[in-house]
Amino acid sequence: MDWLQSRRLHYVVGAVALLFALFAALRLMFFFGFSGLDSSALSGVEAVPETLGIGLRFDLRLAILVLLPVAVLAWLPRWNLTRVTALRWVARAYLALALAALLMIYIIDFGHYAYLGVRINATVFRFLEDAQISTDMVWQTYPVVWITLGWLLTSVLAWFALVRLERITLDRPAKRLKRWSLVWGSVVMVLVLFFALLGRISGVNLENPVPLRWSDAFFSGDNQVSALGLNPVLFLYDTSRVSRTPYEEDVVRQYYPAISHYLGVQEPDAQALNFQRTQAPQPYQLQAERRPNVVFVMLESLGTSAVGAYGNPLNPTPNIDRLAKESWFFEHFYVPVTGTAKTVWASITGIPDVSREQTATRNPLITNQHTLINALKGYEKFYLIGGNSGWANMNALVRQSIDDVQLYEERHWQSPLVDVWGISDLDLFKESDTILQAVADDTPFFAYIQTAGNHRPFTIPKNNDGFQVSELTQDEVREYGSVTKAQYEAVRLLDFNIGRLMEIAKAGGWYDDTIFVMFGDHNTRITQLPHMPPAFEKLGLESNHVPLLIHGPKWLQPKTFDEAVGLADLLPTVAGLLGFEFQNGTLGRDIQQPAPEGERVVPLVLLEGTFPIIGGVTKDFLVQMNHDGSKPTMHDLASQMPLDNVADEHPEEFQRLLELTHGLHEAARLMMYQNVR
Repeated sequence: MDWLQSRRLHYVVGAVALLFALFAALRLMFFFGFSGLDSSALSGVEAVPETLGIGLRFDLRLAILVLLPVAVLAWLPRWNLTRVTALRWVARAYLALALAALLMIYIIDFGHYAYLGVRINATVFRFLEDAQISTDMVWQTYPVVWITLGWLLTSVLAWFALVRLERITLDRPAKRLKRWSLVWGSVVMVLVLFFALLGRISGVNLENPVPLRWSDAFFSGDNQVSALGLNPVLFLYDTSRVSRTPYEEDVVRQYYPAISHYLGVQEPDAQALNFQRTQAPQPYQLQAERRPNVVFVMLESLGTSAVGAYGNPLNPTPNIDRLAKESWFFEHFYVPVTGTAKTVWASITGIPDVSREQTATRNPLITNQHTLINALKGYEKFYLIGGNSGWANMNALVRQSIDDVQLYEERHWQSPLVDVWGISDLDLFKESDTILQAVADDTPFFAYIQTAGNHRPFTIPKNNDGFQVSELTQDEVREYGSVTKAQYEAVRLLDFNIGRLMEIAKAGGWYDDTIFVMFGDHNTRITQLPHMPPAFEKLGLESNHVPLLIHGPKWLQPKTFDEAVGLADLLPTVAGLLGFEFQNGTLGRDIQQPAPEGERVVPLVLLEGTFPIIGGVTKDFLVQMNHDGSKPTMHDLASQMPLDNVADEHPEEFQRLLELTHGLHEAARLMMYQNVR
C-alpha cells in the first residue's frame, strides 16, 4: 500500500478535491440563489436530494476532466512536473485559463437561468450574433463591475490554492516505491477514475457501460428540480457537439396522414409532403364596405401569471383586465417556444420556431417566408419597434417576407432612447399614432407593434404620462410571480401604456375602425404561483402560457374561448375574419373553423436545446416527450399532482396526442424550409 504515499497521487487527488469543492459550492449557490427553490425543498421535495446527488457526480466528472492534462504532465516517465520547472508553469498557466473560463460559464449560466429559467445550452451562442445589444442589455441590467471583480477574485484564489497544493505535495522528497505496489496502485486508480467519470456504480454493464447523462437529471419530470442536476459546463458541451439536421423527412412522412388531416389538407400527397390548403371566404366574415385595420401588439415578456384576468390578485393589469371583458378573450393561449425572436417568427410565418441551434430568424436560408400578411390585399403594412430590428436578425424576416412593409425602428424616432431596447413603449405608441393617422382614410392598414419595456433592465422612463409606482413591497410581489419589484412595476407600466394606446387611438380617429390583436410573447422567470394551477409551475407551462385578446369594439362581441389556441393561429384567424381567400402551408389554422382532430392541440417546445423536450397541450392535458418521441408521458392540467403520468387512465387520448405532438413538431421543422418563397 506504499503507493498511497505517492506525492503525484496526493497532488492530483488534492487538486480534484479542490475543484470538486469549488463546483459543489457553485451548485449550492445556484440552489439557494437562483433555482427558485428554498432550503425546505431539501426535505419537502422528494426528488431534490437525488437530483443534487446527480449534479455532484457531474461536478466530480468535470473536476477530473479539467485535471486530466495536469495528471498526464505529472505522470510522464521522465519529463514531468516533479523534475521540470517549465512544465509546472505550463500547468499553472493552463489551470489559470481553465478556471477563468469555467467560472465565466457559471456566471453566464446563473444569469441565463435567472431570466429565462433554463440552464445554459448551445442556444446561448445566438446572443453572440447581436453582441452589441447583448452587451448593452447586460451592462444596463446587472452590476457588471462587481460581478467581474468577483469572477477575478474567485479565479485567483482558486488558482493560488492549486499552486499552494502543488508546492506542498510535489516539492516533498521523493519516496522509493515498490514496482508491484505501483502496478497495484495504478490498477486501483484506473478503476476509481473509470467509475468516477462514468458517474455510476450500481447496475453498470462493464461490456457496454452507460455513463451518467444529462437526461438522468430529468427523472422527476419537474424542470425546476431537474435544473439542479445539470452541470453548466458539461451541458453546454453536450448540447454543442451533436450534429444537427434541419428535419427528419422520414418521420414527417410517418405522421403525414394524421397531420394532413389535422390541417385539413384538401389534396393530401404523402410523397410530396404537401401541406398546402385553400380557405375560401367564410360566412362569418365581417361585412363592411371598408375592411377594418388590424394592429398586432406584441406584449413583451407578459405571461398569464402576471395578468389579473388570469388570476393574479395584485391588480397589476387593470387596463388589460377591462379589455378582456370587452374582447375575444382566450383562456388557453400558448406560444410554441419561448423567446422574442421565436415569437415574432411564429406570429408572422404560422410555423413554430423549432430550430435547435439558433433562432430561425438567424438562418439566412429561410428568412424569406410566405406569410398570410401578404394575403391582406389592399392593406398598407407597417412593422414598428422601439429599438433595433436587427436584434436576432428579425428585420431579415420582416423585410424579406412582408411585401411593401414599412419598417420603423430606433433610428426613425424623434423620442429619446431610454435603454438598450430603444425608445419607451409609450413614445412608440405616440409616434406610431402619427404614422397610422397619415394613412389615407379609404386604405386599411396592418401594423405590427413590438413593445420592449417589460424586459430587463425594466426601465421606467421619466416621461410616462403620470404613471406612478405602487406601494407594494418586494416580498409582496414575490408572493404572486414577480422575482423583483422592478419586474412587477414593468408589468404595471406595460398595462398603463396599453390603456394609453387605446386613448391615443381614439384621439387619432382609428380606434373604432381597428381590430387589435394583443398577445404576450413569453413569460419571464417567475417565483411561486399560488394563483395558477400547479401544472403551470411543475410542468413549465408558465413560460408558454400567455394572454391573448382580440379587441374590435365596432366589429366583435365579447366572447371567451376555452379551447387551446396557438400563436400560429393568429394570422389565419384574422384573414378569415376579414373575408380573404388564402392559401396556407403552415401549422396555423382559423380558430373559427372546427378542429378536424376533435379537441384542439397546440404543439410546444418545453425545453430548448440540442435535445429538446416537446409537448402537445389541450385545455385539459399535456403530453410531453423527448424530441425523438421517446419517454412520453401524459399529465392532467387540472390535477393537484400534475407530474403524475395519467396515460393509462386515458389511453385513447394519450395515443391521439402522442401522434399529433411528435408529428406536429417534425412537420414544423420541415415547414420552416418548405415555406420559403
